[in-house]
Amino acid sequence: MSGQGWEGLDEFVAVAECGSFLRAAERLRVSSSHVSRQVARLEERLQARLFYRTTRRVSLTEAGQTFFSRCQRLIEERDEAFLAVSDLHGTPKGLLRMTAAVAYGERFIVPLVNEFMAQHPQLRVEIELSNRPLDLVQEGYDLAIRLGRLSESSMVATRIAPRALYLCASPSYLQRYGRPHTLSELSRHNCLIGTSDTWMLQVEGREQPFKPSGNWRCNSGQAVLDAALNGLGLCQLPDYYVLELLRRGLLVSLLEDNRPPDSAVWAVYPQRRYPLPKVRLLIDSLKQGLALRQEYS
Repeated sequence: MSGQGWEGLDEFVAVAECGSFLRAAERLRVSSSHVSRQVARLEERLQARLFYRTTRRVSLTEAGQTFFSRCQRLIEERDEAFLAVSDLHGTPKGLLRMTAAVAYGERFIVPLVNEFMAQHPQLRVEIELSNRPLDLVQEGYDLAIRLGRLSESSMVATRIAPRALYLCASPSYLQRYGRPHTLSELSRHNCLIGTSDTWMLQVEGREQPFKPSGNWRCNSGQAVLDAALNGLGLCQLPDYYVLELLRRGLLVSLLEDNRPPDSAVWAVYPQRRYPLPKVRLLIDSLKQGLALRQEYS
């Protein structure tokens, strides 16, 4: 394909995937006028209209849909050809955009990314810490760190750390209100509610949701932990918050037989025939770094 033949393909695919010239421009880090100009030139060369444009939305024409399916494969194979060669050098470079949950990202992921950056100065990284599950393809992310069970998707997921949930309370709370020995007793206790309205427990090998109720709620795991340590109620938190406190006797694990099956911390990235070398190397580094953390020891 001639050099001119490639012009406009990336812009066209970005608009088709994002459904918007503005979002496509944001993903490609160019102006929306540049994207519009490139798509218009492409339509002129093809002598075909690729998009229906209205003030509210952009959608593919029949010709656009046919061209889109071919272009996606073409661009993917082009990018993978470059990756196959760059991987021989083994040096991560360019921009890597990633996202993680706020608290977990601040505490675990960002410090490890910083160590990785110190070893690979040719790499640029942008990290979006958000508790909103971002769309990696539409919003142009190379990697996401996700916690717990994953919903069905077309993404590739690699397990980078374990994740177990513990039902806990402080000794002072249990001394005052007693210790629950069965699930039916939980409803008589004050529950400290975090980001989820539902706690997962296990009954006879099957997961069973429990709807906690109480007089305290905050969307921060650290805040839930602080409330539990102050004897305000029961909490359900991941292992990395509570294991050391359980060892020191500052918290007590409850209903061990009903603890839900372990899940995981996942590195998730868009499906490709060959993963980006910089993404693969960062995932390996995160996995090794998390394994050395005291919280996972």
